[in-house]
Amino acid sequence: MQDFETLLKGSAEAHGHICPGQVVGVRMAMLGCDLIGLDNPQSLPQIKKIIVYVEIDRCATDAISYVTGVKLGRRSLKFVDNGIMAATFVNLETNRAFRIRSTEKSRELASRYAPEIDDKRLQQLEAYKLMPLEELFEVQEVKVDVPINDMPGPTRFKAVCQKCKTVVRDKKEVYKNEQILCRSCAFDAYYRLLTKK
Repeated sequence: MQDFETLLKGSAEAHGHICPGQVVGVRMAMLGCDLIGLDNPQSLPQIKKIIVYVEIDRCATDAISYVTGVKLGRRSLKFVDNGIMAATFVNLETNRAFRIRSTEKSRELASRYAPEIDDKRLQQLEAYKLMPLEELFEVQEVKVDVPINDMPGPTRFKAVCQKCKTVVRDKKEVYKNEQILCRSCAFDAYYRLLTKK
Protein backbone atom coordinates (compact mmCIF):
# COMPACT_ATOMS: atom_id res chain seq x y z
CA MET A 1 0.00 0.00 0.00
CA GLN A 2 1.18 3.53 -0.69
CA ASP A 3 2.23 5.74 2.23
CA PHE A 4 -0.24 7.95 4.09
CA GLU A 5 0.79 11.29 2.53
CA THR A 6 0.56 9.90 -1.02
CA LEU A 7 -2.87 8.39 -0.34
CA LEU A 8 -4.11 11.59 1.32
CA LYS A 9 -2.96 13.72 -1.62
CA GLY A 10 -4.66 11.40 -4.14
CA SER A 11 -7.80 11.15 -2.04
CA ALA A 12 -8.08 14.93 -1.68
CA GLU A 13 -7.64 15.36 -5.44
CA ALA A 14 -10.30 12.74 -6.17
CA HIS A 15 -12.67 14.25 -3.57
CA GLY A 16 -12.09 17.85 -4.62
CA HIS A 17 -10.57 19.28 -1.44
CA ILE A 18 -8.59 18.41 1.67
CA CYS A 19 -10.50 18.27 4.95
CA PRO A 20 -10.46 16.50 8.32
CA GLY A 21 -12.80 13.83 6.92
CA GLN A 22 -10.26 12.94 4.26
CA VAL A 23 -7.59 12.39 6.92
CA VAL A 24 -9.95 10.25 9.00
CA GLY A 25 -11.07 8.24 5.96
CA VAL A 26 -7.54 7.55 4.70
CA ARG A 27 -6.30 6.48 8.13
CA MET A 28 -9.45 4.38 8.71
CA ALA A 29 -9.05 2.62 5.34
CA MET A 30 -5.35 1.94 5.90
CA LEU A 31 -6.10 0.47 9.33
CA GLY A 32 -9.06 -1.56 8.04
CA CYS A 33 -7.03 -3.08 5.21
CA ASP A 34 -4.20 -3.90 7.59
CA LEU A 35 -6.59 -5.60 10.02
CA ILE A 36 -8.13 -7.81 7.31
CA GLY A 37 -4.76 -8.65 5.80
CA LEU A 38 -4.87 -6.75 2.50
CA ASP A 39 -1.87 -4.65 1.53
CA ASN A 40 -2.91 -3.72 -2.01
CA PRO A 41 -6.73 -3.77 -2.15
CA GLN A 42 -6.94 -1.74 -5.38
CA SER A 43 -5.34 -4.43 -7.53
CA LEU A 44 -6.12 -8.00 -8.52
CA PRO A 45 -6.56 -10.41 -6.88
CA GLN A 46 -7.14 -8.42 -3.67
CA ILE A 47 -9.84 -6.19 -5.18
CA LYS A 48 -12.07 -9.29 -5.40
CA LYS A 49 -11.58 -10.03 -1.68
CA ILE A 50 -12.88 -6.83 -0.08
CA ILE A 51 -16.26 -5.34 0.77
CA VAL A 52 -16.58 -2.19 2.86
CA TYR A 53 -19.78 -1.11 4.59
CA VAL A 54 -19.78 2.66 5.23
CA GLU A 55 -22.26 4.21 7.64
CA ILE A 56 -22.20 7.85 6.55
CA ASP A 57 -22.26 9.76 3.28
CA ARG A 58 -19.58 12.29 4.13
CA CYS A 59 -16.01 13.10 3.06
CA ALA A 60 -14.46 10.10 4.81
CA THR A 61 -16.43 7.73 2.58
CA ASP A 62 -14.75 9.12 -0.54
CA ALA A 63 -11.36 8.64 1.12
CA ILE A 64 -12.20 5.05 2.06
CA SER A 65 -13.28 4.33 -1.50
CA TYR A 66 -10.11 5.91 -2.90
CA VAL A 67 -7.72 3.99 -0.64
CA THR A 68 -9.43 0.60 -0.92
CA GLY A 69 -10.69 0.77 -4.50
CA VAL A 70 -14.21 -0.26 -3.42
CA LYS A 71 -17.03 1.22 -5.48
CA LEU A 72 -20.81 1.04 -5.65
CA GLY A 73 -20.56 -0.06 -9.28
CA ARG A 74 -18.28 -2.96 -8.33
CA ARG A 75 -20.73 -3.90 -5.56
CA SER A 76 -17.84 -3.79 -3.10
CA LEU A 77 -18.94 -0.55 -1.40
CA LYS A 78 -22.11 -0.85 0.67
CA PHE A 79 -23.87 2.19 2.13
CA VAL A 80 -25.75 1.71 5.40
CA ASP A 81 -27.32 5.08 6.24
CA ASN A 82 -26.69 5.17 10.02
CA GLY A 83 -25.21 8.69 10.17
CA ILE A 84 -22.17 7.33 12.03
CA MET A 85 -18.56 7.97 11.03
CA ALA A 86 -17.83 4.25 10.83
CA ALA A 87 -16.92 1.58 8.32
CA THR A 88 -16.67 -2.20 8.40
CA PHE A 89 -13.94 -3.85 6.33
CA VAL A 90 -14.59 -7.44 5.26
CA ASN A 91 -12.12 -9.91 3.74
CA LEU A 92 -14.36 -12.21 1.68
CA GLU A 93 -11.68 -14.90 1.49
CA THR A 94 -10.98 -15.22 5.22
CA ASN A 95 -14.33 -13.87 6.50
CA ARG A 96 -12.46 -11.59 8.92
CA ALA A 97 -14.18 -8.26 9.49
CA PHE A 98 -13.51 -5.19 11.59
CA ARG A 99 -15.79 -2.22 12.31
CA ILE A 100 -13.87 1.00 12.85
CA ARG A 101 -15.63 4.03 14.32
CA SER A 102 -14.22 7.52 14.63
CA THR A 103 -14.31 8.63 18.26
CA GLU A 104 -16.01 11.83 19.35
CA LYS A 105 -13.20 12.45 21.82
CA SER A 106 -10.83 12.92 18.88
CA ARG A 107 -12.49 16.29 18.19
CA GLU A 108 -11.79 17.40 21.76
CA LEU A 109 -8.22 16.09 21.66
CA ALA A 110 -7.34 18.01 18.48
CA SER A 111 -6.11 21.00 20.48
CA ARG A 112 -3.59 18.75 22.24
CA TYR A 113 -2.01 17.64 18.95
CA ALA A 114 -2.12 20.97 17.10
CA PRO A 115 -2.28 23.69 19.80
CA GLU A 116 -0.60 26.27 17.56
CA ILE A 117 -3.60 26.30 15.15
CA ASP A 118 -6.62 28.43 16.16
CA ASP A 119 -8.98 27.48 13.31
CA LYS A 120 -10.89 24.38 14.51
CA ARG A 121 -11.16 22.78 11.06
CA LEU A 122 -7.46 23.19 10.30
CA GLN A 123 -6.58 22.11 13.83
CA GLN A 124 -8.54 18.88 13.38
CA LEU A 125 -7.01 18.30 9.96
CA GLU A 126 -3.46 18.46 11.33
CA ALA A 127 -4.25 16.72 14.62
CA TYR A 128 -5.89 13.73 12.95
CA LYS A 129 -2.66 13.15 11.02
CA LEU A 130 -0.70 12.86 14.30
CA MET A 131 -3.20 11.34 16.70
CA PRO A 132 -2.56 7.74 17.77
CA LEU A 133 -5.02 5.28 16.20
CA GLU A 134 -6.41 4.27 19.59
CA GLU A 135 -7.50 7.88 20.26
CA LEU A 136 -8.84 8.44 16.78
CA PHE A 137 -10.77 5.15 16.43
CA GLU A 138 -12.61 2.42 18.26
CA VAL A 139 -12.08 -0.97 16.61
CA GLN A 140 -14.24 -4.07 17.00
CA GLU A 141 -13.79 -7.42 15.34
CA VAL A 142 -17.21 -8.37 13.96
CA LYS A 143 -18.93 -11.07 11.91
CA VAL A 144 -20.63 -10.01 8.68
CA ASP A 145 -22.80 -12.50 6.83
CA VAL A 146 -22.72 -11.08 3.31
CA PRO A 147 -25.78 -12.39 1.42
CA ILE A 148 -25.08 -14.03 -1.94
CA ASN A 149 -27.14 -11.33 -3.65
CA ASP A 150 -24.82 -8.63 -2.24
CA MET A 151 -21.61 -10.23 -3.46
CA PRO A 152 -19.52 -8.52 -6.16
CA GLY A 153 -19.75 -10.03 -9.60
CA PRO A 154 -22.38 -10.48 -12.30
CA THR A 155 -26.10 -10.26 -11.65
CA ARG A 156 -27.29 -13.59 -10.35
CA PHE A 157 -30.94 -12.79 -9.77
CA LYS A 158 -33.58 -10.68 -11.46
CA ALA A 159 -37.34 -10.25 -11.22
CA VAL A 160 -39.93 -8.04 -12.91
CA CYS A 161 -42.16 -5.69 -10.94
CA GLN A 162 -45.74 -6.74 -11.58
CA LYS A 163 -46.96 -3.14 -11.32
CA CYS A 164 -44.52 -1.03 -13.38
CA LYS A 165 -42.78 -3.87 -15.29
CA THR A 166 -39.30 -2.67 -14.26
CA VAL A 167 -36.55 -5.30 -14.00
CA VAL A 168 -35.26 -5.55 -10.42
CA ARG A 169 -31.83 -7.10 -9.95
CA ASP A 170 -29.94 -8.77 -7.12
CA LYS A 171 -32.95 -9.87 -5.02
CA LYS A 172 -33.99 -6.30 -4.25
CA GLU A 173 -37.63 -6.98 -5.15
CA VAL A 174 -40.36 -6.91 -2.52
CA TYR A 175 -43.19 -9.40 -2.03
CA LYS A 176 -46.32 -7.49 -1.02
CA ASN A 177 -49.97 -8.46 -1.36
CA GLU A 178 -48.91 -11.61 -3.21
CA GLN A 179 -47.13 -9.56 -5.87
CA ILE A 180 -43.51 -9.07 -6.87
CA LEU A 181 -42.85 -5.32 -6.73
CA CYS A 182 -39.95 -2.93 -7.02
CA ARG A 183 -39.31 -0.91 -3.86
CA SER A 184 -40.76 2.25 -5.44
CA CYS A 185 -44.07 0.51 -6.12
CA ALA A 186 -44.12 -1.30 -2.77
CA PHE A 187 -43.22 1.69 -0.61
CA ASP A 188 -43.05 5.45 -0.97
CA ALA A 189 -40.51 6.34 -3.64
CA TYR A 190 -37.93 9.04 -3.06
CA TYR A 191 -39.30 10.80 -6.16
CA ARG A 192 -42.75 11.93 -7.35
CA LEU A 193 -43.95 11.53 -10.91
CA LEU A 194 -44.96 14.78 -12.57
CA THR A 195 -48.04 14.77 -14.73
CA LYS A 196 -47.60 15.87 -18.32
CA LYS A 197 -49.38 19.09 -19.32
